[in-house]
Amino acid sequence: MSDHKEPDGDRLPPGRKNLRVAVANPLHEESYRLILEREPRVTLLFDPSLLPPARHQADFSGDPGFRRTPEQQRRFEALLDSADALLGIPDVDPAALARTVQSNPRLKWVHTTSAGGGQQVGKAGLSPSHFQRVTFTTSAGVHGSPLSEFVVLGVLCGAKDLPRLLRQKSRRQWGERWMSRQISRQKVLILGFGGIGRAVARSLSALGMSVTATSRHADAKHLDVDRFVSIDELDDVVGEMDVIVSALPGTDLTRRIVGERLLARVKRGVTFVNVGRGSVVDEPALIAALEDGRIGFAALDVFEVEPLPAASPLWGMPNVLISPHTAALAVDEEAAVVELFADNATRLLYGHELVNVVDTVEFY
Repeated sequence: MSDHKEPDGDRLPPGRKNLRVAVANPLHEESYRLILEREPRVTLLFDPSLLPPARHQADFSGDPGFRRTPEQQRRFEALLDSADALLGIPDVDPAALARTVQSNPRLKWVHTTSAGGGQQVGKAGLSPSHFQRVTFTTSAGVHGSPLSEFVVLGVLCGAKDLPRLLRQKSRRQWGERWMSRQISRQKVLILGFGGIGRAVARSLSALGMSVTATSRHADAKHLDVDRFVSIDELDDVVGEMDVIVSALPGTDLTRRIVGERLLARVKRGVTFVNVGRGSVVDEPALIAALEDGRIGFAALDVFEVEPLPAASPLWGMPNVLISPHTAALAVDEEAAVVELFADNATRLLYGHELVNVVDTVEFY
């Protein structure tokens, strides 16, 4: 357990209490220091021997081979049950989260280290009374910049016909010159306008693209977006688009929204990039669209089944770029996650509204 001392009570605002936080996912030492520097009223409860070793920065799951002894498991659960808040879902396991929420009546807040932590919260099967007592937040937004860079990569590969360039290079074939597409004259449709969607819009708008994005709000406005449309309007606008980017969360409402109906209406040769969730895409329909040329190029970071099965036709398609759900990872990701957590801790201690609160109906 941390030997961090309680801050001097005379330095704290009147009526404010310290916040006991159990660290449920592995962190590096500098992350502990960063949290305490940003919010010294936090008392961190952790024992590195009870957490799986991190294999790299932002490895919040840790070594998959790690196992606790029964005595270590009892100690770990006792630590979780003594906290006011959790940093991370224990063992990144919805069942472990459910146990902790049910066993710890003082628990008031859980912050997930992933942007899509809402899905894990939903799988925990918690009751309405649990959601009234405990607030859940995610790390949405911290992955926006690296994911938007992956989107730019996909857009460039599609516009400049990377598969053709690679094919000719492998054959040592000069070939004839051809006209490539000019990104600054292209239209892009961004599905989902959360933290990732906003970062994507900022990057693509800077490249001169005409940006259309989905929104639930009819009066939505944003500096980097030329037009907002509702999900119900997709059939009417998708045929105009040169690029489609999915930044949608995985919910019942978004499941396979990129399917046969939508793909039947796309402009031939469209570029498709997915940095949201794999469940948003009907993969057989996507494969068919890639085979017949409706989709000219696809850059995919997420898939319905992960790891992507070796038998998937996507592996053998030259017009598909496959990233193993790694586009969000960056060297400063862990720092961004703990900074967001510390800022939310300050909000909680002052009684202010937290950011990135999980929607406990759709769980995103």
